[in-house]
Amino acid sequence: MQTYISGIAAQEGKSATLKGWLYNIRSGGKIRFLLVRDGTGIIQCVASQADVGEETFELIDTLTQESSIEVTGTVRADKRAPGGYELVMTKLELVGRAADYPITPKEHGTAFLMENRHLWVRSRRQAAILRVRHEIVRAIRDFFDDRGFVLFDTPIFTPAACEGTSTLFETDYFGEKAYLTQSGQLYAESGAMALGKVYCFGPTFRAEKSKTRRHLIEFWMVEPEVAYLDLDGDMELAEDFVFYVVEQVLANRREELDIIERDTSPLEKIKKPFPRISYTECVDILNKAGHPFQWGNDLGGDEETIVSSQFESPVMVHHFPAEIKAFYMKNDPQDERLALGFDMLAPEGKGEIIGGGQREDDYDMLVKKIQAHNLPLEAFDWYLDLRKYGTVPHAGFGLGLERTVGWICGLSHVRETIPFPRMLHRLKP
Repeated sequence: MQTYISGIAAQEGKSATLKGWLYNIRSGGKIRFLLVRDGTGIIQCVASQADVGEETFELIDTLTQESSIEVTGTVRADKRAPGGYELVMTKLELVGRAADYPITPKEHGTAFLMENRHLWVRSRRQAAILRVRHEIVRAIRDFFDDRGFVLFDTPIFTPAACEGTSTLFETDYFGEKAYLTQSGQLYAESGAMALGKVYCFGPTFRAEKSKTRRHLIEFWMVEPEVAYLDLDGDMELAEDFVFYVVEQVLANRREELDIIERDTSPLEKIKKPFPRISYTECVDILNKAGHPFQWGNDLGGDEETIVSSQFESPVMVHHFPAEIKAFYMKNDPQDERLALGFDMLAPEGKGEIIGGGQREDDYDMLVKKIQAHNLPLEAFDWYLDLRKYGTVPHAGFGLGLERTVGWICGLSHVRETIPFPRMLHRLKP
């Protein structure tokens, strides 16, 4: 019966069979130390000729990195061994020999590793990052599920833009133009009108010709939408949400954070309530920091880095100029120049991880905004129906999964936050 390394402690003193791959091997006189991984962890397997026999001992010396093997032996505790346990081998079976595995223990350049991403994900560091990503995804779902939100799956093919026409991927849909979704938000709004509290969670696409460390062409986004929610309630929801996600990662993925050498002290300093500053206050911060910035301009990566570096917890910047926000954002009735929206900037200079706000709920105003953005009105007829039949104030936000993984893991580039990143010049593997 197969034992997984993650559950090896329960087999202490017993015989166990592991099925995995040879991660590394070293010799110590008449003993061989095999590091074996099975996807759930890595364990040291100790082989002596007396225990495994001459034939198997000779076979061990021919094994290559990433050869697939089955090993059987007795589990024993050893504080010196990786994970605190090791396997004293009695049997080994070669399942598949790996020839000339390209990613060796030596240093490799990023371009080479990206070309071999399908193999790079086997490395200890990359596997740890992907486990943290998994934990974040689990925390996201648990947060919303436990608070009465309903998962509302939104389409990948859409008839129109949500975030601007310049970043759309166009495709033929049986003779009709269609686009890969930039966001599930508009459809999630219909879900909120039906179910009260919903969230969508899936891949989104932006045809941005950007090479920055924060951008991917294809990325995952979770987008909650709530009926009868205003901007303040939206920011409170986002605050509780992000705080919960960080808590869960710290509680459940310490080992993985140690593997990637993440200094967790900045994450441990995060407290509620998160600081909230207006866009106008943000402009003042930038100018006082010696970074000339004019009111009315949108925040770029440099500006987000400067502002977020001023705070230990994520900071929420709210009330942006309406002209730089999407058509669906509601204007502030107290000052029509401003939109009832916010961005959440992660600390440590990581920048925006959330964008959201209150939606325009007035039918006539929404028509005007769609026209002002030169968008085809007929593509939004269904969306306008939401304002014709029982319109209510509502709000929501979108959190970019990869940027969040990058921040929590302390990574310098988002390319390591997803199994197969799609970037400007990266479509393979």
